Amino acid sequence: MNNELKKIALIGQPNVGKSSLFNRIAKKRIAIVSDMAGTTRDIRKHEVEILERDAIMLDTGGIDDTNDEIFSNVKKKAVECAKEADIILFMVDGKRLPDEKDKELFYELQALNKKLALIVNKIDNDKELERLWSFYEFGIDEENLFGISVSHNRGTKRLFEWISNQLPPRKEEPKVVIEEDSDDFLEDFLDPIEDINKQKVEDDGEIRVAIIGRVNVGKSSILNALVGEERSVVSSIAGTTIDPVDESFEYKDKNITFVDTAGLRRRGRIEGIEKFALMRTKEMLEKANLALVVLDASKELVDLDEKIAGLVDEYGLGTIIVLNKWDENADDFKKLEEKVRSKFKFLYYAPIIAVSAKTGRSIDRLKDKLVEIYDNYSQRIPTSVLNKVIETATIRHALPSPAGNYLRIYYATQFETKPPRIALIMNKPKFLHFSYKRYLINFLRDNINFEGTPIHIVARKKGQREVDEEEIEEF
Repeated sequence: MNNELKKIALIGQPNVGKSSLFNRIAKKRIAIVSDMAGTTRDIRKHEVEILERDAIMLDTGGIDDTNDEIFSNVKKKAVECAKEADIILFMVDGKRLPDEKDKELFYELQALNKKLALIVNKIDNDKELERLWSFYEFGIDEENLFGISVSHNRGTKRLFEWISNQLPPRKEEPKVVIEEDSDDFLEDFLDPIEDINKQKVEDDGEIRVAIIGRVNVGKSSILNALVGEERSVVSSIAGTTIDPVDESFEYKDKNITFVDTAGLRRRGRIEGIEKFALMRTKEMLEKANLALVVLDASKELVDLDEKIAGLVDEYGLGTIIVLNKWDENADDFKKLEEKVRSKFKFLYYAPIIAVSAKTGRSIDRLKDKLVEIYDNYSQRIPTSVLNKVIETATIRHALPSPAGNYLRIYYATQFETKPPRIALIMNKPKFLHFSYKRYLINFLRDNINFEGTPIHIVARKKGQREVDEEEIEEF
C-alpha cells in the first residue's frame, strides 16, 4: 500500500450507510454490509481510485456512546483515525433529524482544520432534499454539504468530484528495469518469456500477511504486539474481530501490511454476520503473500487447526507457524513441535516460532522471520546457480529410465516468483515421476534458502510456452 497517498477517513454513527459508501468507492465488496447496527468494528484501509486519482480510504467503526467494551474502543479509534487523515467524510442519516451527538462530534472534527465534508445519506428522492435544510445548522458551507443516497446512487457524482479535487494528480508509472542475463551457455535454449532473469521488475517490498487460526487463539493480540500499538479491537468476547483489518508499518525497508482475518470457526457454529467474514477469508488470502498460522500452545491441536492451515497450502503462501501463549521450557517445546510437524506434514517447510503476545516474547524474532521468509518467497535464483544445483543433483542420483525411455534435462529456469516456480526443460517431461521431482525440490532446499516458502516445479518440452497447471508439483 502506498503510504504517500492522501488518506480519507469515513466516520459516523452506526448504520448510517458508511460501509455501503465505502464499497461504492472501492468498487467491490470490502466492508461488510448488514442491517445490524455496529457491524463494522475496526479500522480498515483500502487503496482506491476516485475519478482517476488515488487515495487510501480509512473506514472506522460507528461512533456510539454506550458503555459497551467494544464501542468505547471504537469511538476512540475513530477520532484517532480522523487525526491521521487528510480528508474527513462525516456521514449522518438523512431520515433522522440532527442529534446532539452528531453535532458534538462534527464540531470536534471541524476543529482539526482539515478538509471536511458533511454527507447526509438516505436522501432517496427530490422531495427528501428538503431535509438538507436541517443540517445547515452544523455551520457548514453549501459546497461541503452533500445530500446523497448510496443505495439509489443519487448525488454521489458531485461528492466524488469534490473528493477528487482534494487529491493530487497521479505520478507517472515506474518503468520496468531490464537486466541482461550472463548465462551465455544457455543462449540456444532460453526464451525471454521462460526466464525470469531476463526481465526484472523491481520488487515493491510490500509484505502482505494474512493472520489465520481458530477463534480466540490470539490473532488480534499478535497483530497488536507486532505493530506496537493497539489498532485492532481486542476484547474478551469471542469472535470480536468481525471484519478483516489492514494495518501497515515500516520495518527493515519493507512495508508490512497485516490482513487480520476474522476468526475461523466450524460452519455449524457460525451465526449472523460471522458468515460474511468466513466467506471473505479466501478473498483475503488471495491478497496475501505470507501467512501466520496461529495455534494456541496452551490447548490441544484439533482437526479444525489442520483445515485452516490447509487454506495456506492451497494458496501457496509463504508460511510461519506461530505457537501463541507459550510459557513452557525448551524440552516441552520440542515435544509440541513434533506434534505440530506430525499434524501439518504439508507445511514441513514452514518455521515454527513460539511467542507470547501478552509478554512480547519472541515478537521481534517473528518480525525478522517475516522479512526473511518474504525474501525467500520473492527471490530470483540466477539461472547459472539453478542449473549447477540441478546438475549436481542428477549426478548424485541419476534420472530414471521408465519403460526404457531415456530422460534428459536440458536446463532449468525460474519463470515466476511469489512463490518460486521452476521449469525443467527436458526431452520427455511426461515420464518424469513425481518422486524424482520431490527429490530435486529437497536437493534445492538443501542448497538454497527456501525456508518458509513452497516451491512449484513443472517439467515441459523445449519451446513449450504454456504451463499446464495439472503438471505443476508443489513441495
